[in-house]
Amino acid sequence: MRQILFAGAIGLFLTLVGTPLLIKLLARKGYGQFIRDDGPRTHGSKKGTPTMGGIAFILATIIAYLLAKIITGEDIRYSGVLVLFLMAGMGLVGFLDDYIKIVKQRSLGLRAKAKMAGQLIVGIAFAVLSLQFPNSAGNTPASDRLSFVEDFGWSIGPVLFCVWALFMILAMSNGVNLTDGLDGLATGASVMVFGAYTFIGLWQFQESCANADNLTNPGACFEVRDPLDLAVVAAALMGACFGFLWWNTSPAKIFMGDTGSLALGGALAGLAILSRTEFLLAILGGLFVMITMSVVIQVGSFKMTGKRVFRMAPLQHHFELKGWSEVLVVVRFWIIQGMCVIVGLGLFYAGWAAKK
Repeated sequence: MRQILFAGAIGLFLTLVGTPLLIKLLARKGYGQFIRDDGPRTHGSKKGTPTMGGIAFILATIIAYLLAKIITGEDIRYSGVLVLFLMAGMGLVGFLDDYIKIVKQRSLGLRAKAKMAGQLIVGIAFAVLSLQFPNSAGNTPASDRLSFVEDFGWSIGPVLFCVWALFMILAMSNGVNLTDGLDGLATGASVMVFGAYTFIGLWQFQESCANADNLTNPGACFEVRDPLDLAVVAAALMGACFGFLWWNTSPAKIFMGDTGSLALGGALAGLAILSRTEFLLAILGGLFVMITMSVVIQVGSFKMTGKRVFRMAPLQHHFELKGWSEVLVVVRFWIIQGMCVIVGLGLFYAGWAAKK
């Protein structure tokens, strides 16, 4: 429990203090946001705002995790390191994308094939490594079975597991990327989901099968490799994103860029895979799914019928063009995300209670 508190507090402090320093550095170098001409007209004022702010919470999360371990004298676990690796790796791909946008002064950074290749390399490495490093009980950080609130069904094998893990990583990283279109929207939504995973990791640790002898109902335990470590990483991310939100909320002083959105999406997928809550993530991160589906529907409808369902996709821009203010869209979408987290946690608890 002390690890979780230290990780969250340190992550919060580092981004509250460190983000304005990063803003000054990026502004001095002229690393400002490039705004698309076909976007909402109200976004014109955002041009030149420092971007690549994801650097702040990526570094803060890693440092917070390590300091929490040092302060409490606890060991670093494979599960926590794997999620941090996935977050940093996806963040690096996003950083290259952002950097090229700034240098070339264009809305598109890395070519689609290059960006996809980078995501595939990081995702495959994570998937392969997560099936290694068995502990004394033979459990690896990930399982090659599908999961909702725990593993179910038969083993799908390492190859199909890697394909499934890649799908989750790509879906969530691009989902957060699509959501990151308004000041504070993706950051605030991510805070809620990381808070949910902090609770899930702590609950799984308290009801772990490793402590079955001390449980009143051993049959209701969770077979998760390092649940407390996952809670520490989630808490560090929650605190770091909370601190970043202070500077990212409207009017934003800095944007997270693809550096941050790809990193957050990767971290969410990594937490879901290693905590054995893969399908549950679609509910906990319901806002990201909803916004991603709006793009799929828009593109599909236009290709098949030549007509658009929304005034503009992703969904948040549709409501902007309907006359909603940016702050109104963000707050209402936060409310939707909050309800998704409540439903997701309710289902998680119900799944555990059903086993008792």
